[in-house]
Amino acid sequence: MAIGFDLTQKQQRLKARAREFAIDVLRPAAERADAIGDPHEAFRAMQPIYRLAAENGFTTMFLPRQYGGGGASNVDFLIAIEELCAADPGFPTILLVNGLSLMPILWLGTEEQRERWITKATEDTTGTFLAGWVVSERGGTANFDHPNPMAGIQLLAEHKPRRGEFVVNGEKHWPANAGGWDLRGADINVCVARTDTTRGAVDALGAFVVERGTAGITYEVIDKMAHRTCQNVTMTFRDAHIPEENMLTGTQGDLLIHRNFTWSAPIASIAAVAVARSAYDFTLKWARTYTGGGTAPIIHHQAVGNLLTEIAARIEAGRYFSWKTAHYMDTHPGQGHAIAGMNKTYCGDLMQSVVYDCMRVVGVNALDRRFPLAKLYREAIVFPLYDAGNLAMQRRRAWGVMTDPAFSPDTFADNKSLEFTRNMQGFGTRTSAD
Repeated sequence: MAIGFDLTQKQQRLKARAREFAIDVLRPAAERADAIGDPHEAFRAMQPIYRLAAENGFTTMFLPRQYGGGGASNVDFLIAIEELCAADPGFPTILLVNGLSLMPILWLGTEEQRERWITKATEDTTGTFLAGWVVSERGGTANFDHPNPMAGIQLLAEHKPRRGEFVVNGEKHWPANAGGWDLRGADINVCVARTDTTRGAVDALGAFVVERGTAGITYEVIDKMAHRTCQNVTMTFRDAHIPEENMLTGTQGDLLIHRNFTWSAPIASIAAVAVARSAYDFTLKWARTYTGGGTAPIIHHQAVGNLLTEIAARIEAGRYFSWKTAHYMDTHPGQGHAIAGMNKTYCGDLMQSVVYDCMRVVGVNALDRRFPLAKLYREAIVFPLYDAGNLAMQRRRAWGVMTDPAFSPDTFADNKSLEFTRNMQGFGTRTSAD
């Protein structure tokens, strides 16, 4: 049969290696870092683990072998990410954001730009290379593809052709990795900015590589309730000078945002599955031994057994949906915007409910910090909110594709090619007040 769910021997070895790293190395370090009050120190505490992850090839496995990467498929990357996120979902977010920064260079950069920046990541000998994806802003960017120039992204990159540069002013809020280990900047940050204040997103968004050490940029760490082992910052630009040769896309920043969050969607989805899996693993063991004051373990009660069955089914469904999405993207590079949006929203929302249901089975003991469910509940809240949040951006992408006559309910079942075009974006950005 053409359809199969068996892992290859290579994938089985990858899974085993990632699980061993997650249990023996990542989990104990992440538990210690999560308890650190200072958010930047919590992130810095993971730097030795990051070096070990680099030695194991996890930090650049998604990049092509041509540039020194691991050459992993999207499905391969998901297999590793699930194991890492089952131990701690914050730390693998660092790897995800490295990809969100480097993949645009791979897709849209010149060969010179690829050799300059992608090989800088793959040839890093210190195991410290970080890359940031800088899009979100304090006022929100869910409507980044709005046709009104006053909506969406407002960070301004003013072109100075005589000087061969752009001068950037404004603020970005929530970019991960962007501050670097020392708050002097990541090695590179790929930043989407507005290049024209008179035009909407289609004609006015460009992407730039901002290198570490660029003057005029400051970083302030955001103190988060979850995912404390990765870094998020407010990034402020005050007359930051970016050379023209650091521009990636011309005025294609809108399409880049769509494509990039399509690439990351199944990764975020499998991360949600992993957190739910961890909650289920603990809850199943608990139900097999805890009596609740009765004479038999609570798993023998129908209410508990029925709920555990539903929990397990949701996790299985989420995993295979993520694999399907990644497989579609492996088959059709640069496509999959609708299935990725559906995957991200389905798993992000559903897996949060899985963790909650696990807490219902365990009962009030789920609140005890000696057990993992309290932390997993905090972590699960993140998934509907980050990576192009579920309420707007991810659902709008799928909505836009469905309006196109080329889309049919069989598109993904039949693994048909369907390219995302600009006439599919912008749905839901306008209201009656516009």
